[in-house]
Amino acid sequence: MFNYKTKKQWLAMILLGLMSALILAIASISLSIYFYGNNNNVIKADAAIVLGAAVWGEEPSPVFRERINHSINLYKNGDVRVIIFTGGIGDKDESAEAIVGKRYAITQGVKSADILIETESRTTNQNLKNAQKVADEYQLTKFLIVSDPLHLKRSVLMAQDLGMDAYPSPTPTTRYRSLNSQLQFLMRETYFYFVYLVFKI
Repeated sequence: MFNYKTKKQWLAMILLGLMSALILAIASISLSIYFYGNNNNVIKADAAIVLGAAVWGEEPSPVFRERINHSINLYKNGDVRVIIFTGGIGDKDESAEAIVGKRYAITQGVKSADILIETESRTTNQNLKNAQKVADEYQLTKFLIVSDPLHLKRSVLMAQDLGMDAYPSPTPTTRYRSLNSQLQFLMRETYFYFVYLVFKI
């Protein structure tokens, strides 16, 4: 029989093994998120779905502007026919994110008829669900999901779980440039990706 000391040693080894496995899993997810967002393969699609981000008054925040600009480039290059802007009202004194995105895109030469919006969503999952409803009305079936590189692995997985034919289209530039800001964003996305895998929320 094991004595008390031996049992404690075995328990410590089991706990160490579990912690090591957890750390390895987290590191693996983080790396997969990082490298996934660096995939810049160009795929033609019916529409670009631009995931919402904060607005400052009537103007897009720097993060949102990068996403809008990328979708405009996709549109002008002929990679998509339509842009779908998503996002509701973050603050009662601000316009809905999707409306701000549409206004900005029109000033950059995108035809109003080629822009669709949904203005009710507050989360990434809601962005995608509501965009899918809009797309269904116009028989759009293939999508490029536009967001910051580190946000895309979770976003595309959500879209595909909704039955969408969706592909990543990371912004070539991002406001998360410093090592510190990238690490914070990566840690956040790793947590939310893990939660989504387990709980689908």
